[in-house]
Amino acid sequence: MKTPFLIIPLLIFLLVCHNAPGDEAGKAFLDNGAIRLGVDLESGGSVFSFSRSTNRRNLLNHWDRGRFIQQSFYGDPDGSLWGKQKWRWNPVQGGDYRGHPARLLDFNSTSTTLYCRSIPKHWAKGDDITEALMEQWIVLKGNVAHIRYRFSYTGEHGHKATHQEMPAVFVDYALPNLVFYNGDNPWKEDTLTTVVPGWPNEYHKRTEPWSACVDDHNMGIGVYTPGTNDITSYRFKGSDGPGGSGCSYFAPLRTLAVTKGLVMDYDVYLTIGSVPEIRKRFYEIHSTKYKDSPD
Repeated sequence: MKTPFLIIPLLIFLLVCHNAPGDEAGKAFLDNGAIRLGVDLESGGSVFSFSRSTNRRNLLNHWDRGRFIQQSFYGDPDGSLWGKQKWRWNPVQGGDYRGHPARLLDFNSTSTTLYCRSIPKHWAKGDDITEALMEQWIVLKGNVAHIRYRFSYTGEHGHKATHQEMPAVFVDYALPNLVFYNGDNPWKEDTLTTVVPGWPNEYHKRTEPWSACVDDHNMGIGVYTPGTNDITSYRFKGSDGPGGSGCSYFAPLRTLAVTKGLVMDYDVYLTIGSVPEIRKRFYEIHSTKYKDSPD
């Protein structure tokens, strides 16, 4: 089913234009000598940078508050407007469409771990959604970054079930090819599918719950979210680079209702490399099911 609320990124460009956050001020990084991950402390701790430690080329896009690897949830229509478009209840980790940042409540890190806790912004209204709490634990292990996300909801209003991004993923426009597997022999190194998404959102099924965005040399970033067999994706034309106006986007999807008392935990794994390298690392995680986020 087509879900219009997942057309967030294009309207961001059409409705508001502001400078992307800087690359260092207000940021925090983890670097284990293989990979380097950065969070934007002025955008709810959202992941804005992911690169190899050696060349530090950031493969993500952070053109505005809506473009990170970040949490974003959806509920019922609530009379809000995104510009002139009717919108719905939508807590976003980074901030609102006008560029106002989400509020970071807590941040701590060690040489190997990073933790953030924040109050999300309503994407359209710009209000703090105080009945929602977003947390993330991040640890690097070799060539893989492990993020454990938690979304907690204490509001009285029970929202109907809808597609949820697990999480939203925005990468450099220079990575046009979306790679995934949707065959009958999952985890058997069967032939992969490669598409170049267009506009608007496209929907795909996959039987291995990971996808990669890569360049024409099959090099790029892979994202594995166990338990998500549906994805949505698109490309928005524009300039490339971390702060470029263009981007490639995809999100693993899960259908769930945000109701009082919900505590939603899920794991996300990120890696950089060739498609065979990405797949091999995710196969290893699938087979060992390692859990190394700090509690």
